[in-house]
Amino acid sequence: MAKYNGTDSNNAIVNFITAGTEITGDINSNEGIRIEGSLTGNITTKGKLVIGETGKVKGEITCKNAEVFGFIEGKISVSELLSLRKTARINGDIMTNKLAIEPGSKFTGNCNMTDDRSSKTFQQEEKNKSKAAATEDKKTA
Repeated sequence: MAKYNGTDSNNAIVNFITAGTEITGDINSNEGIRIEGSLTGNITTKGKLVIGETGKVKGEITCKNAEVFGFIEGKISVSELLSLRKTARINGDIMTNKLAIEPGSKFTGNCNMTDDRSSKTFQQEEKNKSKAAATEDKKTA
């Protein structure tokens, strides 16, 4: 039986991709996600994202909070706290409000620390940048 402990439901991990599972495609969720398998595609969640030690993501990530133990290749945008654990490996740009890095973790890319803006404003700016880049790509094609 489930027990409510008064915590924010957006931080609850209700979606789980196990080790050995490979997914190609985008994931959109209102709840937390834990990835121990492999995902090629984009992730958008209003909850917490956990990339486990065996987890691999190739694509763009947008979430409220994230804890990374595994591998990310692509841009990650976190509106609140991004935690990089000692086994974390990121190849791509980071945009977050708060960043916690354990010794041993590695990332190659740029890091942009945002101010205390609301997550809706932060995420809307990210969507606008992506749309502008896509429009520019279409113009040059």
